[in-house]
Amino acid sequence: MKIELLGGYTKDELESRIKNVASAGKLSRFPGNVFEVAETCDDYEKNIKLIKRIIGMGHKSIIEHDYIVMALCDISPIVEQTIIGNRLTSFTVKSRREVDFRNVNFYIPEFRDKNMNIHRNNKELKEKYITHMKYLFNTYGDIVDHGINVEDARFILPYCFNSNLIMGLDAREFEKLTVSLVSGSLSKISELKELGNHFLDIIQNYIPYLYDSTKNEIEKTSDNSNFEYLENISSRPEISIIDKPLLISHTPDPDNVILNSSVMYYYQCSKEKAINIISDAENKDTNFKANLMNIILHKEERRELEQVQFTFQIPISLSILTHLTRHRMHSLLIPEFTPMWDLNNHVTPATILANKECLDLFDTAYTKNIQMFEEFKKQDILEQDLIYFYLGAQMLNVITTLNARTAQWICRLRCCNKAQWQIRNIAKEIAKQIKEVSPLLGKGLGATCTTDLICNEGKESCGLINKILESNNK
Repeated sequence: MKIELLGGYTKDELESRIKNVASAGKLSRFPGNVFEVAETCDDYEKNIKLIKRIIGMGHKSIIEHDYIVMALCDISPIVEQTIIGNRLTSFTVKSRREVDFRNVNFYIPEFRDKNMNIHRNNKELKEKYITHMKYLFNTYGDIVDHGINVEDARFILPYCFNSNLIMGLDAREFEKLTVSLVSGSLSKISELKELGNHFLDIIQNYIPYLYDSTKNEIEKTSDNSNFEYLENISSRPEISIIDKPLLISHTPDPDNVILNSSVMYYYQCSKEKAINIISDAENKDTNFKANLMNIILHKEERRELEQVQFTFQIPISLSILTHLTRHRMHSLLIPEFTPMWDLNNHVTPATILANKECLDLFDTAYTKNIQMFEEFKKQDILEQDLIYFYLGAQMLNVITTLNARTAQWICRLRCCNKAQWQIRNIAKEIAKQIKEVSPLLGKGLGATCTTDLICNEGKESCGLINKILESNNK
């Protein structure tokens, strides 16, 4: 693992960043306009003291003006998913849909026992682990060599392979993430704790006003499980993966809630008055509701769409999880990496199912991976060190609540024929089920070629837009 700041760390850059934060801290209580206040913040040491005093009082919003960008090299998807799940970070990840991963290295944990001490058989376990992971990577390569695209071959990749990303976040979010990695429940995963310690070093050296605060937060944070009460009062059922996305709750009468909200805020009237206005409008134009919804769906802000929510349970593979996680404006509940999920729950891409040689390679590798996992598990290894036996094909259920605006955005991107097949099927099912309870809204959910008669893919378009336009012109 290698972490480097991308700018902001030279003496001049550091002093400039600190000045911005100090200016924000002074602005609300000192006389003068923003430029005059900024001019007074020309002493680096005084700026540090001022910022420390303000954040010590709990006013940490000022450090959101300090933004850090860094490169993370040779991290596993475990780290990647953890970062992407932190919704206030920005990130760019190396694509597994486009890049052949057969020759990348992978993370090798120091295996620990249940007491978090180095396992007595650590050396032998690591040798066996390395041999097994190389076998899985070779299987991935064999599947690619048999003509399967890397997008589908990656489902056999173990979640220990090295990836790379660029991430950016403000100092307030950086502190929260660092604390959770160093001392929260995630700290039991050694790779994540290592990442947290790298972050702590960056804070100490390049965000000097934040180090004491971060250390204090680390000391107050416990790594205990959040589910001890539940585990003590209820037995764990067998994990069952649902067949398709399931709408489990939603705002009642969503179409009318959206339309009423639009009229209420525009005319500044009551709900009752809005209902009467819409009723009168329908008498003049029977398509009024559909037309008004269409206008809302194509507005710049579309805030009315945020007034209704839909909660789904969604079956998804580890390979595709980040495709959903990266849409930040929804409330996504993803199972923690431990307790371990059922490794038997997995999906096999259709391209592999259609190729007998590849299917044999895939099934054999998947079976051997479970056998190796069980062998390691019998040696009482800490579960947090076994999570690297998860494969891309591993299936899990997630829960999310999203408003109609987010649903529209996800469907615009993920219903496209160029989207990865699993996330595309998920998005289409979400659109279908929302349409059943909200038909007017549902007309605006889908790929842009079907909802807006436009395609932004240019030369890489699948061509469907041309067929739709030709059909409309007949």
